[in-house]
Amino acid sequence: MFCNQCQETFKSIGCTKNGVCGKKGEVADLQDRLIYVLKSISFYNLKARAAGLNEEATDRFILDGFFATLTNTNFDKEEIESFIKKGFELRDNIKAKLPSGIIDAEKDLPAVATVTPENIGNLDVAVHSTADEDIRSLRELLTYGMKGMAAYAHHAYILGYKDEASFEFIEKGLFATTDDSLGVEALTGLVLECGQKGVSVLALLDRANTETYGNPEPTVVNIGVRDRPGILISGHDLRDLEQLLEQTKGTGIDVYTHGEMLPANSYPAFKKYDNFVGNYGNAWWRQNEEFE
Repeated sequence: MFCNQCQETFKSIGCTKNGVCGKKGEVADLQDRLIYVLKSISFYNLKARAAGLNEEATDRFILDGFFATLTNTNFDKEEIESFIKKGFELRDNIKAKLPSGIIDAEKDLPAVATVTPENIGNLDVAVHSTADEDIRSLRELLTYGMKGMAAYAHHAYILGYKDEASFEFIEKGLFATTDDSLGVEALTGLVLECGQKGVSVLALLDRANTETYGNPEPTVVNIGVRDRPGILISGHDLRDLEQLLEQTKGTGIDVYTHGEMLPANSYPAFKKYDNFVGNYGNAWWRQNEEFE
């Protein structure tokens, strides 16, 4: 295991046994393999796109799989293993649908294109598999930028908003992190392009949220609690909050935001729910104090 994607990493360098966040080393290794499978899918799907054969299910799988590797998102070992299994199946289906000759024209397929469920466990696909520190850093910077894009695009997609250019860039960027012909200049260009694409995805998510739930407005948020059962909801998925409020209205169960979900209190659409009480708690690292 080596994970340095959050500010809480061990000694501000990286977690190597278990994550400070609670992620187990085995899960971290599986997430590295999942990302490598997504890179393999991207190699073939870029060719499928060029041939007009891209399918929406592929876009969604890459978003969901990439999002699952983000900090504090999914530590479920069995689910990550399932993503890997389904990823190989999807990759092989895409490959089988490509017109004859497209793959045959490749003189030497890159290693990422030939990885299999049987040998992926024997490959070094973690961060330090790239020897050059500058190339490694740029690949990782690009990867983290695209993880953010995937998260924003995922939330927008749930609300029915999508952008094909973002999907295509994520695939291009994923494969680029395996391409040894790309040097510092080329990778820096991709990192800058990722920043541009990230702004576009943020705009898409903002439009999805505001057109669905209204424009956020200045709001005084209650930080107290009532004497009824309550459910806390964190994260950024406003559709989850909407569904929870619908399911709990009239039941005597209150709903509180927690952590990153705090801004949801300012959306007009949620203010109609009498059981939407406010926000409880502070940063995640204070949960030991705030929960029994």
